[in-house]
Amino acid sequence: MKKLLIPILLISFFSCKKDKAQESELKLLFSSGFENGVVLEPFNEGYQNISGTDSETGFTWPIDIWGASEETGLHLIQHDNHQALQNEIQTVIGHDGSPTRALYNYEAYDVEISQSPYEILDVVSGKQDLYVKYWMKVDSSSLTQIDKWRAIFEYKTKGYAQGLGYRLIAFIYTDENGQPYWHFQGDRNSEHSIWEIDNYDIPVPSNEWFMVEYYWDWSNKKDGKSVWKVNGELVGEHKGATTRFNRPIDFIMLTQIYGDANPKYQWIDDIEIWNRNPN
Repeated sequence: MKKLLIPILLISFFSCKKDKAQESELKLLFSSGFENGVVLEPFNEGYQNISGTDSETGFTWPIDIWGASEETGLHLIQHDNHQALQNEIQTVIGHDGSPTRALYNYEAYDVEISQSPYEILDVVSGKQDLYVKYWMKVDSSSLTQIDKWRAIFEYKTKGYAQGLGYRLIAFIYTDENGQPYWHFQGDRNSEHSIWEIDNYDIPVPSNEWFMVEYYWDWSNKKDGKSVWKVNGELVGEHKGATTRFNRPIDFIMLTQIYGDANPKYQWIDDIEIWNRNPN
């Protein structure tokens, strides 16, 4: 009996230890609803930084997860002397029906690749799992145009620009009848997808708030996973590598306004970033 007791006790001990370690690993890395104390700074060398401490959550901008660069901010690309792109922090009616401060992005027209993502740049520790959640609201006019697209979230690994990396990206597409649908993909460049998922079943909300969740298990192997949910419903899930050539994530476009459906606008609110899926 003693010989059997020791292994059982050891198994129980290490099992409990592992469970406690897993519980302690869950960590909220960032949270903000752009409340009092958060400001959008003037445009400077291609960027509009967000700074200050959110009075409700206590978290401070810019987002510094994974040792990100202090250059992290809204990157205005091909803004045409600030005519094509605009960013503001506005007070609007939020997803719970109460007034709230939210980030507003507007793209009037496209100058080749006009876009204004919030970039978490030059991360140091990019071989990690991550969970991102926030609320957003998009206009209806860009969702009824025929055969158009707009990107709303993405990340890229090191080497992507040289064809040696990987991108995870989420889109809203419209078909030949002007009906919007979700599109999720991993690719090695914009012309060569590794996998793609279209979802026509979950309606694309227009002029109303909806919650998005993105999370991934970082891996260079088949045990990786990429997930996108809208209002708690599964838009797409891909099981497989979330990188190429074992390369770390280089930067995350936490929010993105980019595409050929113009003009378009959106609001973003109540951002949460966790080191793994908290659900």
